[in-house]
Amino acid sequence: MAVIRAVLFDYGLVLSGPPDPAAWEQMRAVLEVDEASFYAAYWRPRPAYDRGALDGRSYWRAVAEELERSLREDEFALLLEYDVELWTQPNQPMIDWVAALKSAAFVTGVCSNMGDAMEDGILRRCPWMSSFDHHTFSHRLKMVKPEAAIYQHVIRELGLPAEEILFIDDRKENVEAAEAAGMQAIQYLDHAGFVDELRDENFDGLPLPAAGAE
Repeated sequence: MAVIRAVLFDYGLVLSGPPDPAAWEQMRAVLEVDEASFYAAYWRPRPAYDRGALDGRSYWRAVAEELERSLREDEFALLLEYDVELWTQPNQPMIDWVAALKSAAFVTGVCSNMGDAMEDGILRRCPWMSSFDHHTFSHRLKMVKPEAAIYQHVIRELGLPAEEILFIDDRKENVEAAEAAGMQAIQYLDHAGFVDELRDENFDGLPLPAAGAE
């Protein structure tokens, strides 16, 4: 039976819930663009933003250029704020589980692909993020999941054997990379399924999250 001493969480769609559709529409309204065009323009430069090759302002400048649009100063501010709103809907059962893990003396951490302005906004809006023992945000390191180096960084920072770390992420490729680094890992797709899989794994002494809507 595996012994787990640390639980490492992705942020988006694990600690946070689905993106807020109202925030998506607010960003689209600022840019005055159709849904399909905005979707493509939003995601194309996102990997560079997560990697720290772009900061928040240069990311939104790249999005606007994709849409053949220029941005006023007030529009930059709105887009940065709405983007944070998009990703700060809480997944409360998982947030509550973090508190339970802390109470049971488990080490907790976050390892997330995230740009600089997103980190600033999420930490401002989500004070519970400060409770984690460790934070790895991709833009700081100029590397992203599922690259092996980011997992090795976390393992070194936690100071534990990789096999004693449980990693949770919504993306299969990130879970597989964590396993390749020697960690235990579970893909989070919905809360009920995650709780069932965690129960099946029967990690020694690891408390189960409460059931709840994902």
